[in-house]
Amino acid sequence: MGLVDNLENRSANKCELCGSTVDLTPFLVAPKTDKDDASHVYTCSNCKTQLEDDEAVEVNHWRCLNDSMWSEVSAVKVVAYRMLHQLKAEGWPQDLLDMIYMEEKELEWAKDGIQEDNPNKLVHKDSNGAILQAGDSITVIKDLNVKGSSLVAKRGTAVRNITLVHDNAEQIEGRVEGQHIVILTQYVKKNA
Repeated sequence: MGLVDNLENRSANKCELCGSTVDLTPFLVAPKTDKDDASHVYTCSNCKTQLEDDEAVEVNHWRCLNDSMWSEVSAVKVVAYRMLHQLKAEGWPQDLLDMIYMEEKELEWAKDGIQEDNPNKLVHKDSNGAILQAGDSITVIKDLNVKGSSLVAKRGTAVRNITLVHDNAEQIEGRVEGQHIVILTQYVKKNA
């Protein structure tokens, strides 16, 4: 049996990440170079395109990892871990990262393919220059009028479990008085 046959049997002829049955192909999980099925994931063209091109990533497509991260196939868990790590600023992927179970060798393999040194990576900082991360709690340091609403986020308002705006380092999102709002980072202070 060849690689594709082995992957078809293992995956029941479905994408091992999202479950699609359309346009399936093997995806080699770097830095492995082996030609065996243990080094590959059987993926649909949509998943494969997004894995190969960061610009093509559709965040909500990857909610499928909530199921596939529990796969018993190491290569599938490694890909799930890497994609969740890439998307962790969205908030929900961090929750899944905290739950994923991996053997030590699987975790090493997963981390081996993550590139941390991205000079174009956005860094969200509060008014004091402290780095903000998804899930942090902040305090508003100035009364802020919320556009399109009569709500005023008063100075001293605590906002818990913020999310980062992935394409703008000067904006975060959070809930104030039950309303989901965007807040400029220059008007917040990170809570210790």
